[in-house]
Amino acid sequence: MNDGTPNRFDAAQLHRQIVGILSAWGMPPEPAAATATVMVETDLSGIDSHGVSMLMLYEKLLSEDRLRLDAVPRVVRDAPAFAVVDAGAGLGHPAGLFAMDLAVRKAAASGIGAVAVGNSHHLGALGYYVRSAAQRGLIALMTTTTRTPVVAALGGTTPILGTNPIAFAAPRMAGGELVVDMSTSVVAMNKVKAYALSGRDLPAGWVSDRAGSTITDASLAYSLLTTQEATISPLGGPSTETGGHKGFGLSLMVHVLSASISGAALPLHDGPSDDLGHFVLVIDPGSVAEGGAPAGYVDELVHLMTRDEPGVVLPGEPETEARASRSRDGIPLPESLLEHLRAICGRAGTDMILTPLG
Repeated sequence: MNDGTPNRFDAAQLHRQIVGILSAWGMPPEPAAATATVMVETDLSGIDSHGVSMLMLYEKLLSEDRLRLDAVPRVVRDAPAFAVVDAGAGLGHPAGLFAMDLAVRKAAASGIGAVAVGNSHHLGALGYYVRSAAQRGLIALMTTTTRTPVVAALGGTTPILGTNPIAFAAPRMAGGELVVDMSTSVVAMNKVKAYALSGRDLPAGWVSDRAGSTITDASLAYSLLTTQEATISPLGGPSTETGGHKGFGLSLMVHVLSASISGAALPLHDGPSDDLGHFVLVIDPGSVAEGGAPAGYVDELVHLMTRDEPGVVLPGEPETEARASRSRDGIPLPESLLEHLRAICGRAGTDMILTPLG
């Protein structure tokens, strides 16, 4: 489009494009298709920071020989309600799907299932995984470490922790799911990248340089974050007065859950792969409560919050609305991202098949 509005693309075609690139890189068909599904569903949900735009990072990791696209996740420790998985330095999507499926099966047998994953890479937005469990009537919690240290300890200026997201989902009797998916920093690093790709300025307070001055130029901010010359504030901001200590505490909790059990990397890791850690916890409500009780409780809780205030926005609702509109109207991709995708296809030796919707 000539007015600066991004062109929109069909989700199925975007899925084929991602599979084509991953396959050209050497990823086997089944995990390539599964990874593409997670990425496209993320873009459909309006989380542009964690979908197809991530191919730029994956190509970089591949070129640095840090990523094994043919890796097969394997269980290295097993117990009735718990397991540890080695992702084999592969892309995180297959490992995350494998871990969630394993936790679901353990919850079916024991009422609860927990799986820790090590030696992994980026796995996309966590909301996709926990929502898939809630769609089966289960309660799920998921955490992960992240690649680049961008959050300083409260009172410090050195980036030490990642954005360390956490996600939670629970089923509802009325249909749909309650989904909470958030970073423990005020914004995810990849959202800064998404702002840069779309040419938007950042809100003040998201990113600061090492001197503490706020940065609103998204391209500059992303560049400085990748070299640890800037930091993202923890949830609550940079001070105790605004609750920053609570956000930083949550980030520490996520890092311990995600990495300590599986033996994944400490912050500032500089090994041959990213060695990220993930953690999945699944509860089968049917094994611990009367049939449908937790789902009914969630419905009552939601009703209590929204019955007299129609303007209340629940976690997950913007994503649900985006999935509906983007499934109908297509996924918007800025021209700057399309240029990157064309270059990636060229280097991979595969066709750029994306064509805008009419």
